[in-house]
Amino acid sequence: MSDLHSQGAGPDDVAAFAREHDARLVDLKFTDLPGTWQHFAVAARELEEDLLTAGAGFDGSSIRGFQSIDESDMLLVPDPSTAVIDPFHEQPTLSLVCDVRDPATGAPYSRDPRHVARKAERHLAASGVADTAFFGPEAEFYVFDHVAYAQQANRAFYEVDSGEGFWNAGAGFSSNGERLTPNLASRNRSQQGYFPAPPLDTLADLRGRMALTLERMGVVVEVHHHEVGGPGQAEIDLRFLPLLQMADAVQLYKYVVRNVARRAGKTATFMPKPIFAENGSGMHTHQSLWRAGETLMFDADGYGLLSELARHYVGGLLAHAPALLAFSAPTTNSYKRLVPGYEAPVSLLYSQRNRSAAVRVPVYFSSPKSKRVEFRSPDPTANPYLAFAAMLMAGLDGIRHRTEPPDPVDANLYELPPERQQSIRQAPTSLDAVLDALEADRDFLLDGDVFTRDLLDAYVAHKRAEIDEVRLRPHPWEFALYYDS
Repeated sequence: MSDLHSQGAGPDDVAAFAREHDARLVDLKFTDLPGTWQHFAVAARELEEDLLTAGAGFDGSSIRGFQSIDESDMLLVPDPSTAVIDPFHEQPTLSLVCDVRDPATGAPYSRDPRHVARKAERHLAASGVADTAFFGPEAEFYVFDHVAYAQQANRAFYEVDSGEGFWNAGAGFSSNGERLTPNLASRNRSQQGYFPAPPLDTLADLRGRMALTLERMGVVVEVHHHEVGGPGQAEIDLRFLPLLQMADAVQLYKYVVRNVARRAGKTATFMPKPIFAENGSGMHTHQSLWRAGETLMFDADGYGLLSELARHYVGGLLAHAPALLAFSAPTTNSYKRLVPGYEAPVSLLYSQRNRSAAVRVPVYFSSPKSKRVEFRSPDPTANPYLAFAAMLMAGLDGIRHRTEPPDPVDANLYELPPERQQSIRQAPTSLDAVLDALEADRDFLLDGDVFTRDLLDAYVAHKRAEIDEVRLRPHPWEFALYYDS
């Protein structure tokens, strides 16, 4: 991500980089099992005292999905190639992404998501199939002017607001009809927010600040735009990168989006479905395999210009899709977006144009180097290290077993005869169901020890607990349905 990445930076380079920028503090970042960045800071002088080689200790028992209290001591060892200056701190601060290690053995920690991504890349190279897996996610998000929520024993609510919301078209009047503030109209209609020019797009400058902040931190941005969701949905696309680098970049992307929004007096969320009756936020994930600088995905005679290897990769994604969703659509809220019949990517087939298919083959360009496949079911609540690694493992499993995907469908899925629609395999519709699928279909993840049973068991247990937290609480709409029953 940073300039140091391309230079193959070592400890001395990082120390020099910190001195060049007069860094006073060093922020150490790592990812917990569900996928959230955690951090703590040390004085910059620690860079001169073996921080980059010996690491820094921390209590892992308080981190979601990590060890219990009796095995809580852990180490963070910074990756020099991730060094950047963090623009969101008052004092000049060097940011480093870290790997988690066992202090007793020095070995990588099995539940460190970044370690899983590293192992996936090593497994790919050892397979002989390819030497590089490129990933290019499109992580969407909403920007709001106000968010409030609460859950007590006797009360539950959430409330979001956006100046772009069409529900504000009549705002600005008191209950007796007196005008309170001017209303300047120009609001996006529901589900009509795709690509409007200002003044309908009020967030262009904010997205521009996000994009340029990412560029200054070493992440290449290809495009930013308003998304379909009228009240503040946005997308910023990053230039494709190898798996581990892209997972690091996604974590930085989410961090930048949230903090730039906060500085502007707004708030950003990557929740898949924060608003009823508006488009959900997905993370369509483009992926391709390369060897010796050449793509393995292209064949001029293949469907959608896909090679046989690419087709089998798609076959693996679709065959293991229910289990993959445990990592790539990992929240109860994810299944407010993945709803059959609403053009969500829940049909487990592939198509070169149909965006309701779980896998799409982009056909914008015919260049071999542009050929990739796009898994459309993921959303940005995914832990990118685990999700990308799981997708790669599914694709490799498809290549190894020469798994053929179902025949492609380029017609409108919702205009097919009912009997044809019913024959199309659909993605599971709940977090419970995809966790069941993961428990039944995990062997492909264990290949090469990329994922471990320990990590999978801990992950499933954590997600089952989240389901119970939601299941135990009355939903506000249940009062509308059942109060007078």
